[in-house]
Amino acid sequence: MDNNVAIIRQWLGTGSINIFGLPFSGKDTVGIRLAETLGARFLSSGLILRAAEKQDTDLLKEMTSGMLADTNKFRSIVLPYLSREDLRGFPLVLSSVGRWEGEEYDVIKAAEDSGHPIKAVILLNVSEAEVQKRREDSLIVQDRGQREDDRERHILDVRIQEFITKTMPVIETYRKREILIPINAHGTKDEVFANVFNGLLQFVQRQSQPQQ
Repeated sequence: MDNNVAIIRQWLGTGSINIFGLPFSGKDTVGIRLAETLGARFLSSGLILRAAEKQDTDLLKEMTSGMLADTNKFRSIVLPYLSREDLRGFPLVLSSVGRWEGEEYDVIKAAEDSGHPIKAVILLNVSEAEVQKRREDSLIVQDRGQREDDRERHILDVRIQEFITKTMPVIETYRKREILIPINAHGTKDEVFANVFNGLLQFVQRQSQPQQ
């Protein structure tokens, strides 16, 4: 795999890979491992916003009810992370940065301006039935901490609808830009990561082929 890692690293440079998917699709799990593999830095909009909600009762109310964060708060809280000095010169792996229709254009510009252009977008495809199963399994093993938005089934239903109505148009924007990589995210964590890595490698190899 080392040679394949080198191929992806050379192509990526200091650019960004953004990962999307339904709740429990494995965005952060895949993103952290991919960042480690590529020598990149990992940024999760969910983690950033959940840290900020401790000082913002309105944000806390939105997120614990399953709603996406207000887009103005996303812009003021999350986007500045892309231009942080400690990330300069590194590639980035992003987890769902810019989930509400329209935010993707802000992300594209901020990433470009900070030297981390969005070069690929990964979509982790899982069924809603699999999402529900993973939530139930997670509640048993407690592998996601004490997240309020994981506890109730109806909140997960809200999160799924938010993804369908607000995030799918974002993903369609990236599809039209021909940088979307759909990935089968069923299976074990190792199987899903292998699917992601191989899908990304194939995308890079296609991009590197001479234009006819």
